[in-house]
Amino acid sequence: MAKFRKIGILTSGGDAPGMNAAVRAVARKALDEGVEVVGVIGGYSGLIKDKIVPLNPRSVSNIISHGGTVLYSDRCPEFKTEEGMQRAIATCKKHGIDAIVALGGDGTFRGATDLTNRGIPTVGIPCTIDNDITATDYTIGFDSAMNTTLTMIDCLRDTCESHARCNVVEVMGRDCGGIALNTALASGAVAAIIPEIPFDEQEILSRIKTLADAGKRSFLVVVSEGVVTADGQKYGEVLAKRIDAYTGIETKFARFAHVVRGGSPSLRDRFTATAMGVRAVELLLEGKSNVVICEIDGAITHLDINYALIADRMYKNKLKTGDLDPFTAAQIADMQKLAAKRKAELVAVSKMVVHTSK
Repeated sequence: MAKFRKIGILTSGGDAPGMNAAVRAVARKALDEGVEVVGVIGGYSGLIKDKIVPLNPRSVSNIISHGGTVLYSDRCPEFKTEEGMQRAIATCKKHGIDAIVALGGDGTFRGATDLTNRGIPTVGIPCTIDNDITATDYTIGFDSAMNTTLTMIDCLRDTCESHARCNVVEVMGRDCGGIALNTALASGAVAAIIPEIPFDEQEILSRIKTLADAGKRSFLVVVSEGVVTADGQKYGEVLAKRIDAYTGIETKFARFAHVVRGGSPSLRDRFTATAMGVRAVELLLEGKSNVVICEIDGAITHLDINYALIADRMYKNKLKTGDLDPFTAAQIADMQKLAAKRKAELVAVSKMVVHTSK
């Protein structure tokens, strides 16, 4: 096993319920292995600015049930520069930090790769409510965000039914429609509109009118925030007006926004965060770094971060010239299969929304 003296933990990018559970797991597993642990306050910015605090078993007590991140987070453009990275590395050397466990999304993992390439072994743990890291089936925070979203949609259903209204709900997810699609199915929405799957607006309008004529009183349509009109307007607000005009049904618009990031993490997120946190420490002690912890087919495993980042770009149609050069034909084929699998999963749920919306 590698002889680490001290491990640093940081949280970066958007916060996600379950981050604190992962911080707790990393800290306690490392301490149990005789490794010192420090927390970096404010993500990569904190690493640049030398905001380091010691962690012990008691300093991470009772945080497993808390949302947000006790280590705080930040967006850090400076870390993308060589000067910023060198300042971060200097902080690691000053405090004797031998390795970093970085919690966050794809931007966090790019930073983790930069640290590893400059001599600071790093492991990434996927924490993002969007569930938009292609290489893993699940990211910490997704279940909690969906449950919070579902609770609010259910509240809207009550008032919609009382007044025979429609409500168009915009939910978070950036360019990923996972939250919108799954909560639409679970709430009995009449439609889910997400960036990844083409939709027919006229078909949705006609279906709502037909159902209303047949006696259905209330309607919910869930739209991902990543769907916009050709001129850049948020589509959910536009659609609400069009439904009202076409069907004659009073239609309201609701944007849940960052509310869904907060709140106590669900059991699944606490469990997954703990399992991933423990595995991250184990991998470091085995001498592995520049990897991201993944959940694949129910098992906690790991993949090379570079592979995970490029697979993500492939799925999101964001590949750049030269991105695939380091990979074998077999690896590229595996990435293509993964992208096809992710798309098929969304299509399957989308069809269920339509089939059960009558």
